[in-house]
Amino acid sequence: MEKIRVNTGRKYDIFIERNILSSCGQIVRSVSNAATAAIVTDSNVAPLYLQKVKTSLEKEGFRTVTFFFPAGETSKTISTVTDILNFFAENSMTRSDIAVALGGGVTGDLTGFAAAIYMRGIEFVQIPTSLLAQIDSSVGGKTGADLPSGKNLCGAFHQPSAVIIDPEVLKTLPSKFFSDGMAEAIKYGCIADESLFEEIKKGINTENADSMIYRCVDIKREIVEHDEKEKGERMLLNFGHTLGHSAEKLSDFTLTHGEGVGIGMYIMAKSGEKQGVTEKGSSEKIAELLKKYSLPLSCDISLQDLCTGALTDKKRSGSNINIVLLNKIGSAFTKKLPVEELYDFVK
Repeated sequence: MEKIRVNTGRKYDIFIERNILSSCGQIVRSVSNAATAAIVTDSNVAPLYLQKVKTSLEKEGFRTVTFFFPAGETSKTISTVTDILNFFAENSMTRSDIAVALGGGVTGDLTGFAAAIYMRGIEFVQIPTSLLAQIDSSVGGKTGADLPSGKNLCGAFHQPSAVIIDPEVLKTLPSKFFSDGMAEAIKYGCIADESLFEEIKKGINTENADSMIYRCVDIKREIVEHDEKEKGERMLLNFGHTLGHSAEKLSDFTLTHGEGVGIGMYIMAKSGEKQGVTEKGSSEKIAELLKKYSLPLSCDISLQDLCTGALTDKKRSGSNINIVLLNKIGSAFTKKLPVEELYDFVK
């Protein structure tokens, strides 16, 4: 088993091992004396892994209750958070009980947000089942929900008590969503580790993803430890996200998160090259990897609309917006732009 310690304000461990799901109850018990474990999961994941997780938790003496919601980004709303909170209350959850997020990024974000505000904060554990959640969203304590105006516009920083990653579950992930997660892996290579970028180029699949998962998680761990509340260095994790989130929303989420981020990374790399701040050829290297993992380079939404949509993003600060650019593959920096200059910068 691989274990990574995250030294944030609240310290916790990330456990990575194939077939660890069957013993997840032992890990949850090691971090919690709760009587009740409330499992939050979605309609896709529940038929696959709910019973295994319930059995493991109950074996360790937890009373389990389960909240289900329809799978997909369209469920990532304040309404769903309210439903989760009511479910906690109806099942007599106390401040000493624990929530368990079993699913992808949407599940983790919703569960963590509900845990952050129920009784002013209860513990929660992340059990991510998608590649995107395993390498990115389950780590770092960002939780939240979407608003009609944009993605992740409400939420809280609430670190989990543990993150339990089982790469074996990726074998049941549809290929589209494995590709979705690979966009975030490519991002980590772009911003922090050229050798990771080269490893991804050789080919990653559900059988050999373990070392890549570990490296991505460790990169995020290091960045989050330096900047837990996203005041500086953590902004680098948003490479491709400013335009990517806009693309997701404007497509009514027919574009996945990874597809949006891939498009955003390619645009920002090309823009950086044209501005003379990014090493020539970087955008084509990114394009090659995106194509390798069946991710798009563009969408039907105009660049002007993508930029307009980005102005509601939480990375905007007053009359400025923070964008992330590459020096070269493996090295990134942030740049503050006046919002009215964003379109001219990237067009």
